[in-house]
Amino acid sequence: MKNEIINWTRNYFAKTGINKAVIGLSGGIDSSLCAAILKEALGSENVIGVLLPKGSQHDINCAYQIRDFLGINAYEVNIKDIVDNISNSVSLVIGDDPNNTEAFRINTPPRVRMTILYGFAALNQALVCNTCNLSEDYVGYSTKYGDSAGDFSLLANLTKTEVKALAREFMLPNELIEKTPEDGLSGKSDEDKLGFTYDTLDQYIRTGICYDLKIKEKIERMHKANMHKITLMPRFELKEGK
Repeated sequence: MKNEIINWTRNYFAKTGINKAVIGLSGGIDSSLCAAILKEALGSENVIGVLLPKGSQHDINCAYQIRDFLGINAYEVNIKDIVDNISNSVSLVIGDDPNNTEAFRINTPPRVRMTILYGFAALNQALVCNTCNLSEDYVGYSTKYGDSAGDFSLLANLTKTEVKALAREFMLPNELIEKTPEDGLSGKSDEDKLGFTYDTLDQYIRTGICYDLKIKEKIERMHKANMHKITLMPRFELKEGK
């Protein structure tokens, strides 16, 4: 799979006529693997990493670790003040009731991050790499126009289990491969927030098997509710002669 995904990436960029990529480096396995693929396909000098902590990030050293491991350029932009200013401005209008503003507060940071990534892309005539995997996309564990955005996706057809296997092919540091997945914002692991493990989800995606009926129903419900994140926007079609 390693050579296939490198060649796909190289061919895609050749078709676009663009040779640089921007990627948000979180320190997690998904962005680390994407950065490794881009380095092999485009060369380290053409990969621009951007670290986007919100205030203090306890595992930001992992993002710097993959930067150093791959030998790519990376910049750090702290988004705390930007997010706080947006949240405060909205709170002045609608109030600060957590029951009313929770979704807004959760989804604003990823959208701010994507805005900054596209800013770096514009400055460098580059394309933005989406780092979501199939497991996340399947249950909508992403923010629309936030981390679900991008110009191309390398992992959209790979489950979290398959991502880890591919990371081993690229010989990424084992501590990054086995690192507990988290969003870096909530203080909780992905699996804590989802309510089931990636192993359970990945088995269901690939085989349709899930022995816990409550979890199976939850996965199916989340998948149905979040299809709008991974499908094209519905469009009104004007019929000829009408």
